[in-house]
Amino acid sequence: MNFKDYIRVIPDYPQPGIRFKDITTLLKDGPVYKAAINELKTFADTLNVDVIAGPEARGFVVGAPLSYAMNVGFIPIRKANKLPYKAIQADYSLEYGSDALAMHEDAIKPGDRVLIADDLLATGGTIETSINLVEQLGGIVVGAVFLIELSYLDGREKLGDIPVSSLITY
Repeated sequence: MNFKDYIRVIPDYPQPGIRFKDITTLLKDGPVYKAAINELKTFADTLNVDVIAGPEARGFVVGAPLSYAMNVGFIPIRKANKLPYKAIQADYSLEYGSDALAMHEDAIKPGDRVLIADDLLATGGTIETSINLVEQLGGIVVGAVFLIELSYLDGREKLGDIPVSSLITY
């Protein structure tokens, strides 16, 4: 299946010169959404995953159904100060400032094999920060999956030797 056919590209959003890749058109088509998750599952099944972690918010729409399909747990990675229990956090840089992501301190057990799932790999900052959080808790990131990869932004370089699967590449 050519999943790119189900992505709407919106020119000049959120600012001039950006061609925003809108996944909502893929998500609203049940059979296509299911096929996308199943294709990511084919890759993930080779990694002996204990748990899947996904960053807020679109990582939830990839990671949660994937964890369900694989019969493993899902760990939400949230913006700082959004989790109700004791959490660890890691800061990361944005184009105009910084932000922080957080996980519950008991979300990952030492030695857990963790797959990171998100909608988009762009510059790699969010995923690099997610990996940092998993590793702070003693987890081992065994792979990362994405619906879309913007290869021209070189985000994969920030992931080192971690195996990566992206359904669509621009």
